[in-house]
Amino acid sequence: MSDKKISFASRIGKLDYLMGVHYVEVPANIVKKLGGLNKQRLLCSINKHPNFQCGMMALGEGKGYITVSKKKLNQFSITLGDAIKVILEPDNSEFGMEVPEELIEIFAQDPEAEKRFMNISPGKQRNIIYYVSGVKNSDKRIERALKLINNLKASPEGKETARRIFVGS
Repeated sequence: MSDKKISFASRIGKLDYLMGVHYVEVPANIVKKLGGLNKQRLLCSINKHPNFQCGMMALGEGKGYITVSKKKLNQFSITLGDAIKVILEPDNSEFGMEVPEELIEIFAQDPEAEKRFMNISPGKQRNIIYYVSGVKNSDKRIERALKLINNLKASPEGKETARRIFVGS
């Protein structure tokens, strides 16, 4: 994938088979310009609103899609069927999303936790970051971070499954 921004026009769609998820369709020619559907992370801007971090999934016939939350639809004042202008560019951040300071602090105090975190797959890393970031209350973020990191450390190295991390052994 090039490091350039790629612009295109699209519409907001809805995937009923995925619990009504709203999405931006990425045409096949744009998917090709991006280098295919190869688990890359992207920054997406819709109608010149601030960009957000995302990934692209296969839609079929060479097309891809990027999910758009209802919160973003409301923020951007767009709805199902609306024509939109999309700008995509590579996300060169380390994890594909911002790491909450509570998790950063745990890593600063517990090098073993950071080592274990760095040795799991990027998808599992993002799941942990996303879950910890999912609440506004700092105490709750600390609670979530400690639970997941303790579960991660309790998992046998090399066998860190999502179930072990999120539920425990």
